[in-house]
Amino acid sequence: MLHQTALRLMPFDQSARPQHAMDKVVFDNVSKVYPRSGSSKQSTLAIESLNVAIKKAEIVSILGPTGCGKSTAMNMIAGFEFPSSGNVLLDGKPISAPGPDRAVVFQQASLFPWLTVFENVTFGVKSRGISPEIYVRRAEHLLAAVKLTGFENHYPYQLSGGMQQRVQIARALISEPEVLLMDEPFGALDSQTRLMMQQLVLQLWVEYQPTIIFITHDVAEAIFVSDRILLMSQRPGKVKLAETVNEPKPRGDEFLGSSRFVELQAELLKALRLEVR
Repeated sequence: MLHQTALRLMPFDQSARPQHAMDKVVFDNVSKVYPRSGSSKQSTLAIESLNVAIKKAEIVSILGPTGCGKSTAMNMIAGFEFPSSGNVLLDGKPISAPGPDRAVVFQQASLFPWLTVFENVTFGVKSRGISPEIYVRRAEHLLAAVKLTGFENHYPYQLSGGMQQRVQIARALISEPEVLLMDEPFGALDSQTRLMMQQLVLQLWVEYQPTIIFITHDVAEAIFVSDRILLMSQRPGKVKLAETVNEPKPRGDEFLGSSRFVELQAELLKALRLEVR
């Protein structure tokens, strides 16, 4: 989806309609049950009958209380976990394993401390046998895009938290993934750095056009970066509310004070508080 508006959530029902050609990721009646373990006497139903279609190049944020299944849903897209029933589809095919067409950015920058910034960014593509003629040029371009030119030979301990996250984003994008999964990537950053990183994500989206699934606990962050916001209910996780954000990307500070931003924030905070209670 290369235009600036997103579609309101439409429940996916395989029997009711075929998959749309632009659906990139689809949860088709997905449930996830974790078997009992340790002192627990019961299994845990984390997600129940989840039906969601995410369009190509759409940015979708997932909000919800702790334990609602946000990270479980993301892990199933990444291929780290699998549904107990139903299917998670990528381009119409069930996801069976991780792949270079999907990249994950975690809350903590999982960088190799013994490698430089440049070596961290290129480690994955170099390991897969990509030609240096290709990955060196890509790395230089991405490091410039995330404003880290001049820091190529620095080590992670020499960088601030925000800079480390920028390295992680560059590392995720160097393989040119079709789907970028971001699991609370800016949760540990101060508010000023966090806003800068949100703006950076939108700028990179304009250039690379990946489908982005963004997990966050921050309502304002979800509104700022997203085409569409899905609010999950308490466990077992279902989509309780879906809201679109009809605002061109990238976005600036003026959007934060707009009437649409304030209205969305009030509605989502109210719905989220009801779930927390």
